[in-house]
Formats: sequence, structure tokens, C-alpha cells
Amino acid sequence: MTVNGRAVSVDVEDRTLLVNVLRDHLGLTGTHVGCDTSQCGACVVHIDGRAVKSCTTLAGQADGANIVTIEGIARGDELHPMQAAFRDNHGLQCGYCTPGMIMSAIDIVNRYGADLDEQTVRQELEGNICRCTGYHNIVKSVMDAAARMKMPLAAE
Repeated sequence: MTVNGRAVSVDVEDRTLLVNVLRDHLGLTGTHVGCDTSQCGACVVHIDGRAVKSCTTLAGQADGANIVTIEGIARGDELHPMQAAFRDNHGLQCGYCTPGMIMSAIDIVNRYGADLDEQTVRQELEGNICRCTGYHNIVKSVMDAAARMKMPLAAE
């Protein structure tokens, strides 16, 4: 598989979950284990461009896939627009859910683009649990990032 642009190979048991490969074998601890039941969303990563909960995905299911984790979305020292929006709009508190929330939010913006509204964001984030913020600033962050992600980057 390719993880954050780097080809990797791991030899694990068939029952090994992708989240464990990322954290334990590759040292990518930004992907969190929150519930082990696919309910909290702390483990969301992108597999071939789609948000997936890595705590219920077997590593073998990702064989040959392109995986992006929270560690792979920034460009060097420049935060991804979603990360910057979460920072600027106080969309995080303790930070435990934040990586999964950000990865889900990027997927939402990529799928809805200009058709994104606050109600859709709230509905789409139902699979991500935050116990600290009450979601208002998270939704505000996603809407802000959606506008930022529409703007072409100067380097491109």
C-alpha cells in the first residue's frame, strides 16, 4: 500500500486492523482508536480518496490502496485548509476526535463542493463524535474550510 505518498509493506496477521498497522507498525499515531466499534470516527483516514473508518477495516482490505492519514494532508509546514480552519475557528478542544473529524470533513467538502450547507455538514458528521465542543465551531470550521478549498493555491 501507499501511505501518505510512501510505498510501505507490512507482514501482519489476517485479522489485523488498518488502524493498528498505521499506529503500531508505521508510527502514524494521529489516527486514533476511540471506540473500536466504528461509531466515534476518531480513526477516519482516506483510502483511495474516500473517508473510511480504519478501526473496522482489515489491513488486507487496503492492499494496493492509496491511504492518506492526518499526517499526510499538510504541505510541509503549510496546514491543509481544513486544519487551518479548525485552528482559526476553535473547532477543537481536547483534540482527540480532531484528526478523524478533519479527515471526514475533507471528504464531505470534496463530495459536496459548492452545494455544501450547514445542515448537510451536521448530517454528514453524525458518524464522528466530539465530547468537548458541542459541534458549533466544528461546523463553522468545515464551512470556512469549504470556502478556502475552493480558492486555487498560489503554487499551482
